[in-house]
Amino acid sequence: MRGKKTWKILLLVFSFLLFVAPLLYMFLKSVSYGWTWPNWRPDSLNFRAWEVIFRDPSLIIALKMTICVGVAVVLLNFFIAVPAAISLSRCNFKGKTIIEAIVMLPILIPVLAIAMGMHLSMIKLGLADQMIGVILIHLMPTLPYAVRVLKAGFDRLGTNWEEQALVLGIKRRKIFWTVTLPLMLPSLRSMAILVFVISLSQYVLTAIIGGGKVLTLPMLYYPFFKSSDEAVVAGFSVLFSILPILFLLCFEAFVCCYLLVLKRP
Repeated sequence: MRGKKTWKILLLVFSFLLFVAPLLYMFLKSVSYGWTWPNWRPDSLNFRAWEVIFRDPSLIIALKMTICVGVAVVLLNFFIAVPAAISLSRCNFKGKTIIEAIVMLPILIPVLAIAMGMHLSMIKLGLADQMIGVILIHLMPTLPYAVRVLKAGFDRLGTNWEEQALVLGIKRRKIFWTVTLPLMLPSLRSMAILVFVISLSQYVLTAIIGGGKVLTLPMLYYPFFKSSDEAVVAGFSVLFSILPILFLLCFEAFVCCYLLVLKRP
């Protein structure tokens, strides 16, 4: 028992140092000016960096655009990846291995090669410099991960629960929404947060396909790296870190509402 407790404490400490401590450090860096090593704490607090960030009139537009694009990419990944993952997990057909390899190709090919090729297609289709074009191009780096995560989830789940529901006379469509989907929630949660984070971090794809007209947070954030103002860079980093956390909280709230609806007689 003592050994298990020790390992739990070590795991918590390791998780804190790996995930929480860097965010706290960046926040302290953003509200201090001239804080350098070897001082272990800031001499004074200064919110100048946050004033600079929120003074930018483009920030609210970029935040709205980033959230809209990220949520749309997650939803499209759900509607495309779920049927694809079910087919790859439960169906045996000729060329299955080749299709799995094709699905994974976008993350093996350099992003610039994909973006330059897709940009010409987007121009011909009239989707360049449009939010819909950015959403579609964000499917390229996210869909392979979504299919991979969900396929692993369906492999673990198997078909026993669904077969039992069929024996009880429940229709297949209802089985998916009331049996399969709740059991797949851990995989869906992983898929959603992974896709949102990948979409959030896309700068090159958004810049090329959006043409500078689709303003997302990375379009504001990355130019600040050229600045010597570490406090402003730290503030933007904290802002970037908060968005996935807020998305996860909203996702969990949606899941809770969904499960409550299912429990109704």
